[in-house]
Amino acid sequence: MHYKAAMFRRPFVFSRSILLLLSVWLVFAVAVEARKKPPVRPINLNTASAAELEQVPGIGPSTAEKILQMSKSYGAFKSVDDLVAVRGIGKKRLDKMRKYLTVGKTVPKSTTPQKAVTAKSSSVSKPPATAENSSPRK
Repeated sequence: MHYKAAMFRRPFVFSRSILLLLSVWLVFAVAVEARKKPPVRPINLNTASAAELEQVPGIGPSTAEKILQMSKSYGAFKSVDDLVAVRGIGKKRLDKMRKYLTVGKTVPKSTTPQKAVTAKSSSVSKPPATAENSSPRK
C-alpha cells in the first residue's frame, strides 16, 4: 500500500513544481520589464526600427513587429493614437507608452550615401602668368 500512495502523490508534486517554476518565471519577467530603461527622447513611429520600438516600456518584440507590419501595410502613422488599431494595444497601454512615442515625417532612406563634392586642388601648381611667360617664343 505504501508504494501505491507514493504513486498518487507524484502528479501532485510534479504539478506543484511546475506551478512554482512558472511563478518564478513570471516574477522574473515582470522584474526585467520593470528594469527596461525608457528612451531618452521620443521614438518616431514612422522611422523607428524594431530595436528602437522595443526600448519603449510596454513594447516587446512581438508588438514591435506588429507596429512595423502595420506601418508597412497601411502607410505612415498620422498620430500616436493610430496604435490602438494594432492588435494587443488598448487605450490604457497606449496611455502608458504615449510619452515615449512621436509621429514625424518619414525621411526616405537613400541606398547610396551622398558624398559632399569638393573641388580638389592640384598638387602641381602652375607658375603665375607674367609678361615674360605669356609672350610667344621666337
